[in-house]
Amino acid sequence: MDMIIKQLTAELGIREKQAADTIKLLDEGCTVPFIARYRKEATGGLDDQVLREFHKRLTYLRNLDERKDEVIRLIDEQGKLTDELKSKILKADVLQRVEDLYRPYKQKRKTRAVKAREKGLEPLAELIMKQRQHTGSPERIAAAYIKPELGVNSAEEALQGAMDIIAEIVSDNADYRATIRQKTLKRSHLASTAATTTTSGVTTGSGVSTKRSVYEMYYDYTEPLSRIANHRVLAINRGEKEDLLKVSLVRPDEDILFYLKRSVIKDRRAVTTGYLEQAIQDSYKRLIAPSIEREIRSTLTDRAEEDAITVFARNTRPLLMIPPVKDMRVLAIDPGLRTGCKVAVLDETGKLLEYGTIYPHPPQKKAKEAAEYIKKLIGQHGVGIISIGNGTASRETEQLVSGLLKDLDRTVYYTIVNEAGASIYSASELGTEEYPDIDVSIRGAISIGRRLQDPLAELVKIDPKHIGVGQYQHDLNQAKLSEALTGVVEDCVNSVGVDLNTASAPLLKYVSGIAPQVAKNIVSWRDENGVFIARKQLKKVKRLGPKAYEQCAGFLRISAGKEPLDATAVHPESYKMAYAFISMLGYAKKDIVSGGFKDIDERISQGSSLEQIARELDVGLPTLRDIIEELKKPGRDPREDMPKPVFRSDVLSMKDLKPGMVLTGTVRNVVNFGAFVDIGVKQDGLVHISQLANRYVKNPMDIVSVGDNVKVKILTIDQDRGKISLSMKAVKE
Repeated sequence: MDMIIKQLTAELGIREKQAADTIKLLDEGCTVPFIARYRKEATGGLDDQVLREFHKRLTYLRNLDERKDEVIRLIDEQGKLTDELKSKILKADVLQRVEDLYRPYKQKRKTRAVKAREKGLEPLAELIMKQRQHTGSPERIAAAYIKPELGVNSAEEALQGAMDIIAEIVSDNADYRATIRQKTLKRSHLASTAATTTTSGVTTGSGVSTKRSVYEMYYDYTEPLSRIANHRVLAINRGEKEDLLKVSLVRPDEDILFYLKRSVIKDRRAVTTGYLEQAIQDSYKRLIAPSIEREIRSTLTDRAEEDAITVFARNTRPLLMIPPVKDMRVLAIDPGLRTGCKVAVLDETGKLLEYGTIYPHPPQKKAKEAAEYIKKLIGQHGVGIISIGNGTASRETEQLVSGLLKDLDRTVYYTIVNEAGASIYSASELGTEEYPDIDVSIRGAISIGRRLQDPLAELVKIDPKHIGVGQYQHDLNQAKLSEALTGVVEDCVNSVGVDLNTASAPLLKYVSGIAPQVAKNIVSWRDENGVFIARKQLKKVKRLGPKAYEQCAGFLRISAGKEPLDATAVHPESYKMAYAFISMLGYAKKDIVSGGFKDIDERISQGSSLEQIARELDVGLPTLRDIIEELKKPGRDPREDMPKPVFRSDVLSMKDLKPGMVLTGTVRNVVNFGAFVDIGVKQDGLVHISQLANRYVKNPMDIVSVGDNVKVKILTIDQDRGKISLSMKAVKE
């Protein structure tokens, strides 16, 4: 464990005590959100993202240690463990090195070398490997190993079997593999060509397909492994999977063979040197090169997937943290063509008031009737804003809405909402449970409206990978993607906090310490007993034990309950200390409800220092600071600091756009090569990475995040292909 702590401190740049205390908390069953919020003294204030990376690396290093112990045991059971080998295994810092060292001792299937050993040819292989001077030809030396009863009928067969054994010995050498892997990574190219096809497209005699596809740029493509971008690796992998690309590594074979021969052959005067060279060449071409190529392709894919998952997670966070539109009635529209646009009106709490279907677009073209129906709903229910999904017919619907809003006698705005995953929610078990008597298509409109009213509460009902703010999400390792995105949702939910008396089970299950079944039990308890009036009532919920209570209590809020601090992020374990602090400053309990702590900084400055107060109260300084912030703004929503949705009252079309125009847009997606920005026309524009700033940008996420409102200048417009190029360079406000 000491070695693991030292490695974690070196990798993450933290102190050994921080690492040791964090490991202790994790091993005690504490969740990342709980540790990040309520154990800052122990961790030195590590945030949730650093803690998740810490947990990930801790898990890897522990698995590495377990594998080392297992490999040492397996080799020892064979009676082949030496002190030198054990030392090498223990010093290995990556799993690949451990597996390389274990390779010669691993149980093998019936390889050519295994069969040769069964024929008694290992001594001949060892003799050739020793490279000693012998009298006579190699065939004469090998003649002693002719044994027809074992299947060796000639000297040539004996030599071939010996070479098979040598090839495997060379292939199993951990040091050779490590060097060859490094040389291959450093000097190889990833190459792709169009795959030959006979069922679709036209293939020339050279094997280059003229079939048009999104992979055209990879039909004759090569790039050094050391420079290839992660998103190109994923694109090439997908093209290969779809049988549109043929992929290979262009390796420095001659250089590697020279290295191998120089490493293995010590005396070229030996009569068996020619056979040794043949064995080395066979070892590399038949065993090592294909194996290393598979490893490298797998490593490239793992690296690319890790990066894509990081992109997805970082895009998901700001999407979940978009500020809610409170105290406003919403008319939501799920656009469509042939099947019409589904309309739903929601009150300020998200309750469904009325719903229907309009047919403003082809083939029905009942735009006038649709406009009148929407106007009627706006007037009848006091609608303040219209939420339009960004799917099929979104811009056509936007034009309809923009036109009818001009005829109203009061101001009503509209906004475009990302509807990714709404159809999945509509047909889900949860959607059916929430609206059993409502048609599945209407549920999509309800979801679109609620996403505007409270994005976080609504989006948690959908598997995060369906939110649609990443790259190649369906090609990625689904377990790793799910783990990463679940972590993001947990961090967002717990940073905002959850109203214990209104939260749904899908939202509650992301609260620290609450398992899915316990979330359902909380809702059931609420249904049976009425609203919670105190956090401590959580202890009465079935299967919610002391540890779960400790982990979840601070993140669950109760408004207008018996205990004023239950409405804040102050943890119940700190209530006694918080009241002592309040009394010390001359405040009363009622001030928590009335928000009477506006002058708290002034009162603190007039007395003892914050450090002295913390010592008097026997509390950590980070915890005391958090309590002060909560008293200033009880139950503050961190989403208030995030970019708000762009509300529009008019609409543009691509025909209205001209190069040089400056517009305000909303970032919809951030990828490795840039950002897609909604500027209010049918097609999102692309700000290429080179156009994000007046400096070199390594990662687009260093500049923008999903949900950001940005000023962009139009560079080019391709009407035929529906493409818009944008720039954020030196755009004047």
